[in-house]
Amino acid sequence: MSVIFEDLAVLRGSAGGVPVTAIEPDGHARGGIVVLHESREFTSSLLALLRSLAAEGWIAVAPQLFHREPADSDAEVFGDNLFADFDGAFDWLIGRGVFADCIGVLGFDDAGTAALLVATNRPVGAAVSVAARGIVDPINDDAPSLLDAAPRLQAPWLGLYGADDPEIPTEHVELLRDAVAKADVATNVVSYDGVGHRADETASSDGADALVDAQTRIFDWFDSNLR
Repeated sequence: MSVIFEDLAVLRGSAGGVPVTAIEPDGHARGGIVVLHESREFTSSLLALLRSLAAEGWIAVAPQLFHREPADSDAEVFGDNLFADFDGAFDWLIGRGVFADCIGVLGFDDAGTAALLVATNRPVGAAVSVAARGIVDPINDDAPSLLDAAPRLQAPWLGLYGADDPEIPTEHVELLRDAVAKADVATNVVSYDGVGHRADETASSDGADALVDAQTRIFDWFDSNLR
């Protein structure tokens, strides 16, 4: 049985590294998924996600994006540090024999914003963002708005949103849907009625199983685009 383990991914151009938590499938790996997240500690749900990805045949690796910050910091990680840590995890997968076009990136919440930005200027095979903020107004000074970034997508991108999310207006999601349609790659934006925030963790209030649908879409997106 596959087990989750920790390692250090070497950062480009330096002697430093980014700590990563990873799991490999029992058999042959189909590719790899870099999981971007906001957790300063690896929660049970995040570890369960890594195991689920491995069960589907992916090497799943989650860089600890806050390794430069003190334990009590609430700083967001975007800009050069985000891309440096992603590159470290990307190279870590390449070192395990994964081809670049078989590497995907998956992000949740603000890390979902990061996943879209990574897919605008890194050679990933596919990207998924869940509940990504910063659609109209940039999430911080180190990140463009998603409306500005979306037409520059270089990898197929899937975005999942809750229609009743108090932090992300539906009209912003519709603007994003129009913006990603201008990209030269496949895109899809799914908005779940009755879901307040993370569709991958919550069943919708109208009885539709948004949780199952969202998780299925995530796996199907990687299945379809990482080949």
